[in-house]
Amino acid sequence: MAKAKPAIARTKTAKGAPAIRTAAAPRFSNYINGEWVPSVTGEYFENRNPADTRDLIGLFPKSNAEDVARAVAAAREAYEKWRLVPAPKRAEIMFRLGEILIRRKETFAREMTREMGKILKESRGDVQEAIDICYFTAGEGRRLYGQTTPSELPNKFAMSVRMPVGVCAIITPWNFPMAIPAWKLMPAILCGNTVVMKPATDTPLSVYNLVKACEEAGVPPGVVNLVTGSGSSVGTPLMTHPDVRLVSFTGSTEVGRKVSEACAPSFKKCNLEMGGKNVIIVMDDANLDLAVDGAIWGGFGTSGQRCTASSRIVVHKKVYKKFLTQFVERARALRVGNGLDERTEMGPIINEAQVQSILHYIEIGKNQDRAKLMCGGNRLTHGEYAYGYFIEPTVFADCHPDMVICQEEIFGPVVSVIPCNSLEEAIQIGNNVRYGLSSAIYTQDINKAFIAMREMYTGIFYVNAPTIGAETHLPFGGTKETGNGHREAGVQALELFTEWKAVYIDYSGRLQRAQIDTAELSAIPS
Repeated sequence: MAKAKPAIARTKTAKGAPAIRTAAAPRFSNYINGEWVPSVTGEYFENRNPADTRDLIGLFPKSNAEDVARAVAAAREAYEKWRLVPAPKRAEIMFRLGEILIRRKETFAREMTREMGKILKESRGDVQEAIDICYFTAGEGRRLYGQTTPSELPNKFAMSVRMPVGVCAIITPWNFPMAIPAWKLMPAILCGNTVVMKPATDTPLSVYNLVKACEEAGVPPGVVNLVTGSGSSVGTPLMTHPDVRLVSFTGSTEVGRKVSEACAPSFKKCNLEMGGKNVIIVMDDANLDLAVDGAIWGGFGTSGQRCTASSRIVVHKKVYKKFLTQFVERARALRVGNGLDERTEMGPIINEAQVQSILHYIEIGKNQDRAKLMCGGNRLTHGEYAYGYFIEPTVFADCHPDMVICQEEIFGPVVSVIPCNSLEEAIQIGNNVRYGLSSAIYTQDINKAFIAMREMYTGIFYVNAPTIGAETHLPFGGTKETGNGHREAGVQALELFTEWKAVYIDYSGRLQRAQIDTAELSAIPS
């Protein structure tokens, strides 16, 4: 079943909202082996609207290690049959899933905005990313290419093929609650793996909707499983389970390090997509109107809650004052509010803990770093903001690259503007952080663009566009403490979810020894 009987909400909200007795809150279930089932704990946690915490979206299972074990067992059993289904047939299911998501796009987008807060235009884009990856992955079902190559010995054939990894754990964040799960899920199951998913506790409904769509598309029981709950109760037992062979995680660098350590003892494959402190470089020849547009979208889209957010803007001194004036004016004018209102340009922060973290960094910027606060810096609490998690768009100016607010990921609507004297200095500033996810340059000089493209040590680079806007057919990921070398999306995702097998077929009818018998080839008649 999908949504079960309405429940009386008596649990403490995970988002810090006041306890509200709600008679109409739907109670959701885990999805294990093709069935919607409650947690063995019988407990639930609340999912509330960050724009209005009086709005209780639903109750989701507060699962534990036993639920995880059941889901992994189902995935392990389903794997034996699913891996033998021809990849083009698996791809047909991906295509049907994309068709379902298209039909439900508006409904899923509105429910996403309600639980995550991002404005409707962005939520629609989030669902569209899931649609895009469905179609892209469906095409790859007939292109899981290996290689054929000549052997060094006569009458011998050599090739390589892909094979699935096994049971995959997918642990996803709240900021892209359908797109990121889809990035991971689609290539995983296309390649013949089975999956247990753990969504963020702030946004379980969007993953629930994705899994419901998988069920409708005809994904067999056990191939996709969903278990909701906390990181300690669900995430840890999932990534340490001996039958899980791969863990794909998106979240903070600090938690990613723990995931890596948990995978190491049993040599699980581990994909980490973590933090970013991304830079836009604005040169003195840039189209400033375009650069300001990009900086506003990159810095305050999704309320700055993106790993690719443009949280640093490095501006050439010749245009620094003009850029700053325009940028601050635009930031001040942004309409903040409930994302369900089509007029809203920036939604809420996800939860109270994140609000406090952002406010803490703002205080550091003002007091410890002594950066110049140009606008924002406050929590919004009056009127329509009284029951939500809202912070003003915030801009710091005259920043030094070594300031805390210029080095650490804030994950909120806070942008630091840094002056520079040259392209070389801007590149040095851009690279001087522990992350390496995304970077951008605004310039009309193709030479400067290509130099920056070569020198910026980031996994993603843009020219005359902000640091956000990745497309699903190109690899996504970063360097340094942003990731551990893998990439999501594009054909590169297939590398993560498959293992290579080299195959040799000797039809000579006799023993041939590679690297040893090659000298005998000189005796072969020309």
